[in-house]
Amino acid sequence: MHGTWLFWIRILLLLLLGDPSVQARLLVVATTADLAALARAVGGDRVEVLSLARPTEDPHFVDPRPSYLVQLARADALVHGGAGLEAAWLTPLLNRAGNARILPAARGHIRCCEGVTLLEVPEKLDRSQGDVHAAGNPHYLADPQNARIVVHHLADTFVELDFAGTEIYRKNQRAFVEALERSLPAWEARLRPFAGARLVSYHNSWPYFALRFNLRIDLFLEPKPGIPPSAAHLGRVVAEMKASGVRAILVEPYQDRRAAETVARATGARLVPVTQYPGGLKGTEAGYLELMDYLVRAITGALSDREQASTISTR
Repeated sequence: MHGTWLFWIRILLLLLLGDPSVQARLLVVATTADLAALARAVGGDRVEVLSLARPTEDPHFVDPRPSYLVQLARADALVHGGAGLEAAWLTPLLNRAGNARILPAARGHIRCCEGVTLLEVPEKLDRSQGDVHAAGNPHYLADPQNARIVVHHLADTFVELDFAGTEIYRKNQRAFVEALERSLPAWEARLRPFAGARLVSYHNSWPYFALRFNLRIDLFLEPKPGIPPSAAHLGRVVAEMKASGVRAILVEPYQDRRAAETVARATGARLVPVTQYPGGLKGTEAGYLELMDYLVRAITGALSDREQASTISTR
């Protein structure tokens, strides 16, 4: 009889308080899919990660949904780029969510650019320059070495928020860095034969990738960041591509493919579908490292075709 009472008391306590052996996961809301992928890599089973912007969506211009407010109101941590990429739509949402755990002064407010050397920091802001970010170019995760910095920052913060998970977070951090260190030399080796090669992109999204892998990605279909291409500007791009022998155009899923196709027809260049967000293209869904592997393969493939075409034309 005594054992029966203890059994029912334990059941009642479990119903009221929950099972203490079951870990309550941190709810992490990330602004973009690349940050969400890194948060999952660090957090593992101890976190639930939600991404606000879809990987096929322009992260500069996200249409907020009511569900975003619900997610932010419940979140234990907010993971965002910190360099202004999402500021136009994230700041109003954050203010309306009213969640003290993720406000700028809170531990759960994670600015992932901390420790990253940002490129293209403007000396002064001038709206005539287009959509220029005051903190610098925010597309820093296109350099895998910056992912190492972000993962370290995420692990530090997750440990602060959930000290009991310290061993798991540090183990996952080390595993990610080790996998990155195995992959990076291979990526560099694949792109090394094309050092100095020039490519066109729609938007100025790739300076970190170009710097890491010694490429030139400095000719853009946009006349200025965030300004749609005009016929006159595209004509100038076509002329420069022909003069420089540029044979590849990088296009992301949310960008105007028609403008890129127009330039490609005029120059004989190849369109190269790329993305900076896991899940933005088929073959990039698994995570950040898989995304980088896709990018290296896609760009080396395009540059190999260019080199082959150049060789044939000189015979």
